[in-house]
Amino acid sequence: MYVPAVDVDALEALDTHVHVEADAHGHASLPQQLAEAAQRYFRADGVTPDVEGIAAYYRERRMAAVVFTVDARTQLGHDPIPSEDVIDRAADQADVLIPFASVDPRRGEAAVEDLHRLVADHGAQGVKLHPTVQGFDPSADEFRPLWEAIAALGLPAVVHTGQTGIGAGMPGGGGLRLRYSNPMLLDDVAADLPDLRLILAHPSVPWQDEAISIATHKANVAIDLSGWSPKYFPPQLVRAAGGLLQDRVLFGSDFPLITPDRWLRDFAALDLPDAVRPKILVRNAARVLGLSSKETA
Repeated sequence: MYVPAVDVDALEALDTHVHVEADAHGHASLPQQLAEAAQRYFRADGVTPDVEGIAAYYRERRMAAVVFTVDARTQLGHDPIPSEDVIDRAADQADVLIPFASVDPRRGEAAVEDLHRLVADHGAQGVKLHPTVQGFDPSADEFRPLWEAIAALGLPAVVHTGQTGIGAGMPGGGGLRLRYSNPMLLDDVAADLPDLRLILAHPSVPWQDEAISIATHKANVAIDLSGWSPKYFPPQLVRAAGGLLQDRVLFGSDFPLITPDRWLRDFAALDLPDAVRPKILVRNAARVLGLSSKETA
């Protein structure tokens, strides 16, 4: 059973977006073609550390990481890395890892039951969803029971928005639909469930203005900055991060596709007020995740 043990005040950074791409037996989270497409898109080296490898990597850097896999079994016809496995192994690395669950929304009531079990029996600290890879419209009524369950459990939800490297460059994009990841599809969810802590994952290209608008309008919505090197951030996102949204923008890398070392190097070059940087790197995430800190108390 996972019990949080992260010392927020000792962290250099808190990475809110880290993928577990392989389990202890070498099972991959994605079918090979889709994984290779993502690696080409990000020009990644194909290294896929397991939970223990991720923990060692972040511990060495005095960072903590939110870790998860994606359960897209219905859309991909591929068994996911079990969230149980990720959470239970993260329990032995609780000083640096914060495990989120992923459930397949298209399994309906079974997904809600899975979520309750992963929280009650294993200690999941949040939820990860990817509308494009999981093949679901987050605004559709059929998925409202899942959103309601997430809100009732008091969990933060990281939801992919914008472009994805998964399937990129393949014929038909591997059959994956980008429109499901338009952040505006989450506006109804955020409006109807004001207690739901939503994190819009990634700069939401090509819908960046929509994401900024939603986060500016709804106090229960934050944005993580993963999946893009900061040197490629749209200028309006940089302005928002340094101004109106400085308390609701979170550091995320998208490791292993983008390393925190690369992200932080490019982040240092952004034109941001010095007082904003520690908010983005640690404090905002600690508050959204419900982690205790002298700085966020």
